Amino acid sequence: MSVRAPRWASLVVPVALAVADALLVNGVTPGLELNVSLVAAAALLLRRRLPLTVFLVTLPGILIGYVWFSPMIALYTVAVRRPDRRLLAFSALLLAIAHFVPWPVSDFEPTAYRENTLTLIDASVTSVGPIALGLLVRTRGELAARVEELTRSRRHADELLAQQVLSTERARLAREMHDVVAHQVSLISLQAGAVLISAEDGGAREGARTIRELSVRTLDELRHMVGVLRAAGGDLEELTPQPCLADLPRLIELSALDVDYEADYGEGVLEGLGQSEAVERAVFRIVQEALTNVRKHAPGARVRVRVSEAGAAGAGSPGDAGSPADAGSPADAGSPADAGSPADAGSAGEGVRELRVEVRNGAPDATAAAPELPGGGHGLIGLRERAQLLGGTLEARPLPDGGFLVRATLPGATPAPRTAEA
Repeated sequence: MSVRAPRWASLVVPVALAVADALLVNGVTPGLELNVSLVAAAALLLRRRLPLTVFLVTLPGILIGYVWFSPMIALYTVAVRRPDRRLLAFSALLLAIAHFVPWPVSDFEPTAYRENTLTLIDASVTSVGPIALGLLVRTRGELAARVEELTRSRRHADELLAQQVLSTERARLAREMHDVVAHQVSLISLQAGAVLISAEDGGAREGARTIRELSVRTLDELRHMVGVLRAAGGDLEELTPQPCLADLPRLIELSALDVDYEADYGEGVLEGLGQSEAVERAVFRIVQEALTNVRKHAPGARVRVRVSEAGAAGAGSPGDAGSPADAGSPADAGSPADAGSPADAGSAGEGVRELRVEVRNGAPDATAAAPELPGGGHGLIGLRERAQLLGGTLEARPLPDGGFLVRATLPGATPAPRTAEA
């Protein structure tokens, strides 16, 4: 009832005012003037459904019965419901004429200038006032609806922006999670495996076995979670603080692998690249992911990590044949892909300031225990995306001796030609 009461009040109160106006002007004695005025007042009950018809019905009330409320309220309703300019102008003209012309028409005195002027002013106010008020109320309602719509649209846009930011952050964290957590957990599993083999105490071996099983399970769950987070999209923004080239020796030391590390680049090469922080971070992640893959798929293999300027002496030279990772791999020593490839020759000849990172491992040791670490297959894909975002390339392929090669050139290098080994 509390909701319907204002609607009924807005409908009944104007009718009551119109009836009071008719009785005050024409008295309570039945007659033509009173009857016409009461009909005009009763017609207001239908003003919302038939605004124009009700207005026409109320015109005799002001012409014959000299009542103002009924036609003015009806004209106000027409302005609110039917805001057509030509219709409102015509309605205002009809109301002004009905107000100005006396009843009976024979009583009109053309020479009564003062009375006619005052009546014309009253007729103009009577016809223009309800229209102005009706248009004002309609405009106010439209503005309120527009403000409410804009508020809903802005709230929806804020929600979409929040969802986009959340999706971007989740995807960025997914990449960092895969690079960092998978590396550390796989290292824990490897160390636990070493304790399991070397420990003499039964309790220590049981604890090491438990740690290893938990590590494997954690990596498996991480793989599923990373897959869900990657579906939300990515972003170039990174977390801080981020690793750099100076952290590579510590990373290699903690890897618990047989790694030979070689750095051969000038101090100004990163400044020449113009995006040193992103490049250093990409190099670190490439080496980190490659070492993680060696622990997973090539236990006991010898590894060689080399970071050099693309045009530096010895990059891709025959000196690679004697590296520790390639010992016992004659086929790889003289492979066309590694000895003076066209990409290397072009880089050296043109003097392009590019940084190259290469991680090469030999065949796995058959006597080494496999860590049985799960993999999601996203590592190399993420590394290739990093290289491409920086304008570089990444190559990952198996070697004839059973090893594997991961080589990236950053930034702006062209992909090396396919060789017979690939």
